Amino acid sequence: MNAVNQSANQVQASHWMLLPAAAQTAVLPVALADVTALMEKVGRSSSDGVAEQILHLLGHQVPLAQCTIFSFQGMARPRVMGMGDRARTGALPMISQDYSERFYPLDGSQQVMKAELARLAKDPHAKPRVWLHRQGPGDVQHPEYRQICYELPRIAERLSLLCLQENARWLSVNLYRGEEHGVFDAGAIALIEAFAPLVMQAMRLHYAGQTLQDDLVGLVLARLSKRFEQLTPRDLDVVRALAQGLDADALAQCLGITVSSARTYIKRVCAKLGVQGQRELFALLMEPAEV
Repeated sequence: MNAVNQSANQVQASHWMLLPAAAQTAVLPVALADVTALMEKVGRSSSDGVAEQILHLLGHQVPLAQCTIFSFQGMARPRVMGMGDRARTGALPMISQDYSERFYPLDGSQQVMKAELARLAKDPHAKPRVWLHRQGPGDVQHPEYRQICYELPRIAERLSLLCLQENARWLSVNLYRGEEHGVFDAGAIALIEAFAPLVMQAMRLHYAGQTLQDDLVGLVLARLSKRFEQLTPRDLDVVRALAQGLDADALAQCLGITVSSARTYIKRVCAKLGVQGQRELFALLMEPAEV
């Protein structure tokens, strides 16, 4: 069965496991420059930059509206790792936050995760595989979930790439088609399947780098919070973002606030710490711990 015929059958399915690369017959379009640009961002750029590059890479082949990246661990609240948007509503940060705080237990991808865990439990020697899961507004029974995540941003369908990592955490790369694009057809699915191993491997490497960075930043923030007890949890969120190199625009998108509010938060945190700007903040963070 060739890739397009297989994908034609998958148009009728809600989820399926990706075939090994050797079994795929789809021919990748030439996109070496886009692939190189993606790999250059892995571990070196913000996760939003990676999401934007995935959207750019795949968007050259398949019309797409948005890309979001989450990491899950069991039924715990997912972490928003990155997002890319083709200027649909400007509300993607708030939508992603609503999803991660309220709606994720209702997502059909939870059933996909259970299916993969059951498969691995039956065969201890099996390796995690990439799964694809389709979900449209008609598949979402919860009215508020459907309205916020599909109807308001005018999303026709979401295709998720899911893979279990070594630390029992899932990575989920979500691709969204707008109403103007229609649902994913067999050709679009075949192309995304062909790119899926590359995308998920890039995300594995980026996640590993981000985890290491987060661990280091977490240690620095813990030390900072002991030294400056007046810092609030939101203040620490701002310091974390600044330590990761985000500017006011990126901070606003990350926290789901306006740019002016982000600048206000930065000024307030710097005042509490007695520093002027990011350069002095970095110097403060790098100071040796008091004995």
